[in-house]
Amino acid sequence: MQKDNLYVDLGDRAYSIHISPNGVSNVKSLLDEHVSAEKYFLISDSNVAELYATQIKDALDIESTYICSVGEGAKSFAVFEEICEQFLSNAVTRKSAIIALGGGVVGDLAGFVASSLLRGVKFVQIPTTLLAQVDSSVGGKTAINSKHGKNLIGAFYQPQLVIADTGTLSTLPKRQIYAGYAEVLKYALINDPGFFVWLDENAASVLQGDQGALEYAIRKSCEKKADIVARDEREGGCRALLNLGHTFAHALELEAGYDGTLLHGEAVMIGMRMAMEFSVHMNICPKEDLDRLKAHYSKFDLMPEYKIKSDADTLIKAMTKDKKNIRDTIVFILLKGLGKAYVDTEISRDNVKEFLVKYLKAIQT
Repeated sequence: MQKDNLYVDLGDRAYSIHISPNGVSNVKSLLDEHVSAEKYFLISDSNVAELYATQIKDALDIESTYICSVGEGAKSFAVFEEICEQFLSNAVTRKSAIIALGGGVVGDLAGFVASSLLRGVKFVQIPTTLLAQVDSSVGGKTAINSKHGKNLIGAFYQPQLVIADTGTLSTLPKRQIYAGYAEVLKYALINDPGFFVWLDENAASVLQGDQGALEYAIRKSCEKKADIVARDEREGGCRALLNLGHTFAHALELEAGYDGTLLHGEAVMIGMRMAMEFSVHMNICPKEDLDRLKAHYSKFDLMPEYKIKSDADTLIKAMTKDKKNIRDTIVFILLKGLGKAYVDTEISRDNVKEFLVKYLKAIQT
């Protein structure tokens, strides 16, 4: 096992996460070692393909390449069908591997294609955004969107390898780095107050692209996610904690219409703060911990400039579509303090509405 690798221990579905600043340039040796496919098929988006697709194609024998549009609109039935038909016409086999080169959208889409074609072909993640490197590329969640909401059609399907090339982050816009940082912060808030302290001291370096700080934050995040996924692959228990902030976030993304106005990480950044404010509202979390989180947001200018347009009832209706829900109960990940997240299945809608009315009034004044 190379020193740059982490390991996701899932028995016969186990795989490595390779973290380094030169993963793309070493892609052939990494795939020869960990995947060894008969043919490779590449899925990327138009922005990322322009930067890295030629390098991947020069290193590997790519049978067919599909370039999708940028953004959540690519995670559709129409695009899914088009990719499947293209790869089938190019003789994809069960010994083939599909490579996802891009951010979370590309990874979700390519993973679902890989899970479905021929009832499953090999799958490799090469995430090129901070959010994808610390979160969406690890754990095997794949999906496309429905008119009813985000990621409602998909499968748990693990990759054979994740190549997190930190060098690719140097081309990211500042907005994407900040969106990815939300998922880094999430791991601290779930169960690691010590990591929160480190982030409070080093977030500026992470956000400015310092390679040492980035690699530490990525490794720490992947270690934490790999541990949770190994214990609960299909989200029957503790893996639900990884959805901290997402109940609110997905409602906001649905409001925004997945049009790029609000990035997923930006929605999570808002959603995590709402989750802690809701926890304080319910007398679950000490206000002092909320004040520490607010100070962290203020110190590094983390709060996205997004104006919530919906009223409380509209947001609650959107939350009812969340996949974590149990029958008619909206399931929340709440906080008893910094680093003390838990799953709450007993929150009434009256409590949610009372909080949202108060919260929306406060941010609109």
